[in-house]
Amino acid sequence: MFIRFITAEVQQALLGSPAVVLLGPRQVGKTTLALELAQADAAYFDLESPEDRSRLSNVEQTLRSKQDRLVVLDEVQRLPTLFEALRGLIDHARRNGQGSRKTGLYLLLGSASLDLIQQSSETLAGRVAFIELSGLHRLEVPDTLWDDLWLRGGFPESLTAPNEAASVRWRRDFTRTYLERDVAQFAPRIAAEMLRRFWTMLAHLQASTVNVAQLARNLGVDTRTAGGYLDLLTDLLLVRRLAPWHNNQGKRLVKSPKIYIRDSGLLHSLLGITNMDSLLSHPVVGASWEGHVVESLLAVAPPEVQPTFYRSSAGAEIDLLLTWPGGEHWAIEVKRSTTPKVERGFHSACDDIRPVKKWVIYPGTECYLLDDDIQVMPLHAAMRELEDRRGGLRRRIFAVAEGANCRPPNEA
Repeated sequence: MFIRFITAEVQQALLGSPAVVLLGPRQVGKTTLALELAQADAAYFDLESPEDRSRLSNVEQTLRSKQDRLVVLDEVQRLPTLFEALRGLIDHARRNGQGSRKTGLYLLLGSASLDLIQQSSETLAGRVAFIELSGLHRLEVPDTLWDDLWLRGGFPESLTAPNEAASVRWRRDFTRTYLERDVAQFAPRIAAEMLRRFWTMLAHLQASTVNVAQLARNLGVDTRTAGGYLDLLTDLLLVRRLAPWHNNQGKRLVKSPKIYIRDSGLLHSLLGITNMDSLLSHPVVGASWEGHVVESLLAVAPPEVQPTFYRSSAGAEIDLLLTWPGGEHWAIEVKRSTTPKVERGFHSACDDIRPVKKWVIYPGTECYLLDDDIQVMPLHAAMRELEDRRGGLRRRIFAVAEGANCRPPNEA
């Protein structure tokens, strides 16, 4: 059993909002987390169950009878008429006088479709909080599983499989099921085999800028269709498009986004990588590590932080740029080497951006300064510093890995 990082955040959201929408891909642990949060008398409806959908044939009447408890509604995109009924029920609870429950009424779980987000945000505007649940990360698992976490990815069943073969089999089955069943639900006109080829192409482009027109030519479709495929995988939280940073400083900057398969285990499955030896000898190893670091950091970064990357035509580059409210920048470079060196492009980019923090994330365990103002950090130490800045919603569960000698500045 793993303690999820956002558990306290969901609890806080339920205390302050009538409804909370928890979004994430299938099998990432949404239902497990929801049932852990729910009290013994909470009502649970799985909208993929014909029996539960039948119980909700009269949505308003059924849910009105359960307004004295938390109602958990799983896979809510299966019942699009739900949101309009929830709006009326929430407004009725708000008007019902002092002492009536006005927050923590509904916990909605969905498999991250654009239609779901738009439908609920329009209908429940001002009544709902959105929280995204990603896969397991380093602050949620013991350090003995960190290598497995990179290789197998953060889906709980993949990570905890009894052996590598079982983990590979689970990820292949997951990919097939998503393509043949779930994608058909969200985009019935897309052929599963075509989308699988497109997904695999993106895996080969991990951590690279994407040229949709080139992808379309390679796939034999038009640019608009290829763009639709990319939109769909992004909306399902399977792919991340990291936007380029830009402003009016007069420099020629790259305008295409960088692409990441968000779960490293799915990336390796798409590329046929089955064990650590094959990963370390594969050309994608550096890009895989970069994607793993980016997803790990963004999983714990405060939601108001804007992630981008910086790249100019002159070669200045920052792998991940975190922009905080107020305009403060943190520049983060990702290296696979245990003795990382920073190239001229990073220095040039920092001269352009003038970040307040400069980090190099590497796979070692020591923290040390490089060139006076650049801090070399292991991934878990950087995640803990971002977690602290997030506001202390969740206290640390695991100690710094044995041998690491760095802590966030406020604990040094």
